[in-house]
Amino acid sequence: MENKGLLQSDELYKYILETNVYPQEPEPLKEIRALTASHQLFFMGTSPDAGQMIEMLLKLTGAKKTLELGVYTGYSLLLTALTIPEDGKIVAIDVNREYYEIGRPVIEKVGVEHKIDFIESEGIPALDKLLENPDNKGSFDYVYVDADKINYLNYHEKVVKLVKVNGIIVYDNTLWYGSVAKSEDLVPEVLKQGRTSVLQFNKALATDPRVKISMAPLGDGITICRRVY
Repeated sequence: MENKGLLQSDELYKYILETNVYPQEPEPLKEIRALTASHQLFFMGTSPDAGQMIEMLLKLTGAKKTLELGVYTGYSLLLTALTIPEDGKIVAIDVNREYYEIGRPVIEKVGVEHKIDFIESEGIPALDKLLENPDNKGSFDYVYVDADKINYLNYHEKVVKLVKVNGIIVYDNTLWYGSVAKSEDLVPEVLKQGRTSVLQFNKALATDPRVKISMAPLGDGITICRRVY
């Protein structure tokens, strides 16, 4: 369990996880979460409470063709692969395949790797390549972005063209350990650059007429966008 600071009570966060999240979390996701817990960058993993919401969004929208930008060890990737239909597809982009390989044995074991097209690449060039194909524009049902925060606005300009009208984009870390609501002098140095990027991104997203948004205080904050045109 890791409390990223949005709920000030560790006891309350533990209650939510143990009462509401863990009982319904599939065993393969528990396995990837356990593998990730011992990694030095464990904090980069998708929070299971956010994952629970993502699973519901995927089911409610009937998502079949999806895109994931930022894979890490594959918790959210496996979650998506388990949730979408058997003939569903995920384009998964990450700059580091080594981290993906940590969770890949679990993905292989449950038999969903055929749904995944993993692309080892920086985000911007990979998205540009997708956009070069006219068939990709407006074709994705669902997009999940959990990559470097400094490029969130750049990613948004590209993925909003890839997702279909009424499709869903989910951005992770949009409350950045709660630092977005703190004065800069109270923010640890290691969080400051990300905080600045996230503040700019949140402000821009709130005034973007192409999307309707809802920010949910799950995990490190997730913002759910629906493309309206």
